[in-house]
Amino acid sequence: MRVLQQGLAILLSWCLFIVTARDASAYQTYRPNSQPAQAAQQRPEQLQQLVAPIALYPDALIAQILAAATYPDQIVEAQKWLQQNKNLQGDLSAKEVDKQGWDPSVKALTQFPAVLANMNQNLAWTSELGDAHVNQAQEVTQAIQVMRQRAKQAGNLNTSSQEKVSTKGKTIVIEPAAPDVVYVPQYDPWLVYGAPLAMFPGWYPYSGLFLDGPGIGFGLGFGIGLFAGFGWGWHHWGYDWHHDGRVVYNHNTYISHSRTIVNRNNFHGGGSNFNRGGSSGSHQAVHGSNVSHAPAGVHSGAFSGFSHGGVARGNSFRGQSSFGGFHGGGGFHGGGGFHGGGGHGGGGRR
Repeated sequence: MRVLQQGLAILLSWCLFIVTARDASAYQTYRPNSQPAQAAQQRPEQLQQLVAPIALYPDALIAQILAAATYPDQIVEAQKWLQQNKNLQGDLSAKEVDKQGWDPSVKALTQFPAVLANMNQNLAWTSELGDAHVNQAQEVTQAIQVMRQRAKQAGNLNTSSQEKVSTKGKTIVIEPAAPDVVYVPQYDPWLVYGAPLAMFPGWYPYSGLFLDGPGIGFGLGFGIGLFAGFGWGWHHWGYDWHHDGRVVYNHNTYISHSRTIVNRNNFHGGGSNFNRGGSSGSHQAVHGSNVSHAPAGVHSGAFSGFSHGGVARGNSFRGQSSFGGFHGGGGFHGGGGFHGGGGHGGGGRR
């Protein structure tokens, strides 16, 4: 009997040991304090594709766009507000914008309603841009400069009556030609840089900013004088190309406090930003001659699992494209030349 009792005791001890070891292993795997896996960084060519639609914009406007892209939910709110307040003009509009609870960068983009409408129309791209700016600022800066170099080599980036293009060392700087008017260039981001570029999945051109062809054109000039008295106006923004790609706001490094864009380097689960391998899935791998416009309410193909304020694919605010945005408004001084192949064509293109 004693032998049998000893055998049972040994058997129970082994069972207890096995269960304890299994639970300990599970705790080691899933305990909350474990270090999260590092999410993959976007490759240079992916970042170049991402910044292509804005790389040829004036420096201060790029600063506003990158900062505002970290608040895609506020982009949606601001776009809706503009649509509902089309009757407000000039200083009255600026005063009402100033009362809103948006980030200064989002308020600043109300100076450029076409730019804001484009970001609202392409929310997936906007959030991707904001995510990259938060997590890979220096690489985003390099990507912008690479694309400017390509456009310059293709003969499509030159000083004009609308903007001043200068080179400081290896850095290409783009500034407005006039102190009180900013022209936003119109171009096809998949053709203007020379060799055709792969299209960002689900990206749709906005009619006020897109030019069908390989060159650059200018349409409306946006007056910035009316916004000078507000803390978020044009002259409060800049881009420091020489210190790891800093967006500058009021002479200091801009820091986003958005809760929408997740810092994916500290997010457990992660996931690739570009879920498409070497091509753009059902979209064209290389830009074709014509771009079709999707109807209102159609979901962006690559990011169809969108909900406002949510997090999709584990790292950022993705989205359904919000088509049919606010068109026109806020601009004056029409005209401007068409620039292509290093030459200047006649007349303005809109």
